[in-house]
Amino acid sequence: MSNESLVSSGEANEHGYRPFTLGGFHFDRDEHFVHITWPTGRHEAAIEPFLKALMRDVAWNFFYGTVNFDAVIGTLNHYGNVDLFAGRFNQAYREAELDHTENFPHDEIKATFEAMLGDWVNESFDPFAAPQETGSAYGLKSGANTAAVTRTRIAANRMVGLPDDEPLRSDESGYPVNRMFADVDQTEPHVEVVPGFESEVSAFNFFAYLSRSDVTWNPSVVSVCRDSLFCPTTEEFILPIIHGNDRVEWFVQLSDEIVWEVEDRDTGKPRAKVIMKAGDCAAMPADIRHQGFSPKRSMLLVWENNSSELPGQIARGEAPVVPVRF
Repeated sequence: MSNESLVSSGEANEHGYRPFTLGGFHFDRDEHFVHITWPTGRHEAAIEPFLKALMRDVAWNFFYGTVNFDAVIGTLNHYGNVDLFAGRFNQAYREAELDHTENFPHDEIKATFEAMLGDWVNESFDPFAAPQETGSAYGLKSGANTAAVTRTRIAANRMVGLPDDEPLRSDESGYPVNRMFADVDQTEPHVEVVPGFESEVSAFNFFAYLSRSDVTWNPSVVSVCRDSLFCPTTEEFILPIIHGNDRVEWFVQLSDEIVWEVEDRDTGKPRAKVIMKAGDCAAMPADIRHQGFSPKRSMLLVWENNSSELPGQIARGEAPVVPVRF
């Protein structure tokens, strides 16, 4: 079955946009809002933050754990299948019995979300870009931005700088230095390698690499060592999702400042406000959710443990939800 037949949900509405249905969930958009209904309730959200969240859910392959689009709608990754939920992590919705969850095969929900992005993102809007770098998501249907919504994460096979890496480190790469990082030194280090080890030893200017990122809140992967992933990213404005962890996640603030609002993963009850300045390091526990606010475009290194065993171990109490107990 093709993706088109899988997600086809009817003709375009009076605003020019197609509606989409996934199980008991129905999605429709107008010039300003997305309207979502399910068997026990309904929800409206501004279309621009919704599309930014939807874009990252697709690009990150539903990420680690929970991707909350807002306080009501989101997905929970089971790594092969995915829950789509409304009100699951909202105490008021649960108490009122308005919450609803359905599970879908990974490929089915991803195909639906990709088709939604393809139809609902207009030609002037890039859901990956900072507000000053893109047009508006609002208004009547006007073309499409296929290049933006099909952009994939840049991922190294080993470490940037080694043979066959992604060449995001020079003017020839096609990625110019971002407007906010014009002062970043682009000088690359010189490494003298013993003959025979050219494919094993390398170095690169990490800040210069990040200065050429053309997206916000979308980690690339610059090194892979078994289950250890270094995922740097550039951040500006607001993280479009509220991420609910299923493992510990390390943050190293490389430049400027990010303010993190940290809440209980299941109830949304506030847990902490973390203000990270350049040089700060923090660990986000496995039982929280967090959203970041970056007043100026900043550089952040996210250190992930990619082990597929961790979520089950944490859920069974076999692994701690924090990295260190004092």
